[in-house]
Parts: sequence; C-alpha cells; structure tokens
Amino acid sequence: MEGVGWIGAIIIGGLAGWIAEKIMGSDQGLLVNIILGIVGAIVANALLAVFGIGFAGWIGNLIAGVIGACLLIWIGRAVRGRR
Repeated sequence: MEGVGWIGAIIIGGLAGWIAEKIMGSDQGLLVNIILGIVGAIVANALLAVFGIGFAGWIGNLIAGVIGACLLIWIGRAVRGRR
C-alpha cells in the first residue's frame, strides 16, 4: 500500500476486507477484515505486477485489496473444505 501511509492502509484494508466479505458471503470480524484487505492488496499487487499491471493511490489499493481479499477467502475455503 505504497503512498497511503499506515492509517490509510488500515482504513483501506478494513474497507477492502468488508467489501470482499460481502462479495464472498463470509462472516469475518473487523480485525480479520483489516488483515485480509491489507494482505490481499499486497498479494494482488504482487500478482498483477507479474503481468505489468499496477494500481496506485487510494482507489487503486482498494481495488487490489478487494481482489486479493476475495482470493484469500477463496483459498481459505478451498483449504478448509479439503479436511
């Protein structure tokens, strides 16, 4: 979450995690939403950088966070479903 600062990253992460939670129909807490959003943004930015796509600023990081958080929720469900 380059260029938005720590407080901005927490706000964007929480919002991205909440949006991903609504899209994926999961039930997470606030702290998990923030973590999913921040880690999701990092994961999505890294994956998209491989293809030469980059997001910047608040909106870009929010989009990347939602994409990454949805991906992490999907992976979590896939792993839990195999047990």
